[in-house]
Amino acid sequence: MVALDAFAFVFVAGLITALATGIGALPFFFFDSISARGNVALWGFASGIMVAASLFGLVDEGLAEGTPTEIGIGMLAGVVLVVLAHEVLMDAEIDPQEYEEADFKKLILILGVLTVHSFPEGIAVGVSFADLGLEGGTQLFGFTVPLLAVFMTVAISIHNVPEGTAISIPLRSMGVSKWKMVWWSVFSSLPQPIGAVIAFAFVRYAREFLPYGFGFAAGAMIYLVLSEFIPEALETGTDLPGGGKRVLAGGIALGVALMVPLNFI
Repeated sequence: MVALDAFAFVFVAGLITALATGIGALPFFFFDSISARGNVALWGFASGIMVAASLFGLVDEGLAEGTPTEIGIGMLAGVVLVVLAHEVLMDAEIDPQEYEEADFKKLILILGVLTVHSFPEGIAVGVSFADLGLEGGTQLFGFTVPLLAVFMTVAISIHNVPEGTAISIPLRSMGVSKWKMVWWSVFSSLPQPIGAVIAFAFVRYAREFLPYGFGFAAGAMIYLVLSEFIPEALETGTDLPGGGKRVLAGGIALGVALMVPLNFI
C-alpha cells in the first residue's frame, strides 16, 4: 500500500505547477499589454519546454522501463484521448469573459475544456513520481524523490508561466482585474494536481503499465504542442515578418536549450 502522505506529496507537486500558471499574469501588474512578438515567443518557449520534457524526460525514462513498442502504444493512446476529448468539446468554445458570469452548468463546461488542456500535464507529473520512496532518488522533505519527478515538476511549472500569460491577455482586454487574472490563470491548471494523483496511483498499483504511462503522457503533451500551441502562435504572429515563424522557432529553441541541461543535471 502507498501511504497517504505520498499521495499528498504528489498532489502538492501538481499544485505547484498549477500555481506557477498564475505567475504568467504578473507582467500585467507592470505593463498594459504584451506585443504579438512577445506572445509568439512565449508560445514557442512553452512548446520547446513541453517537447524537451516529453522526449528527454518521459520517453527516455519509459525506454529504461519498457520497449519502444510499449512507449509507442502509450503515446498513441495519449494522442487518441486528447483528440476524442477535443471532438466531444469541439462545439463548447468558451469566451473568457464568461468566466465572470458563468452559472453552475457553464462552470462544469469550462472545467471540461480546461481539463482537456491541462490534465495531460498533471499525468506527466504523476507518472514521473512512480518511484517515489524507492532507491535512486534525492532526499526532499523526508521523501526519496525520483530525479525525473523533480525535472518534470520544474519543466511543467516553467511551461505554465507563459501559458498563464496567454490566458491573461484576452482577460486584460476585457477589463478583468489583475488579481482575478491571476486567479483564472491558476484555475485553468487546477486539473493538474488531480491528474497527478490519479496517474501516480495507477502506475504504483499497476507498475507493469508504467512504460505505457510514460508514453501516454509524452504523446498527449507533444500532440497538444502540435495541435494547439504552435497553431495559436502562428495565428498570433500573422502580421509579423515571416508570419512570426522565426520568432516562434527562437522561442522553441530557447525552451529546449533550457530543459536539456536540466535533464543531464
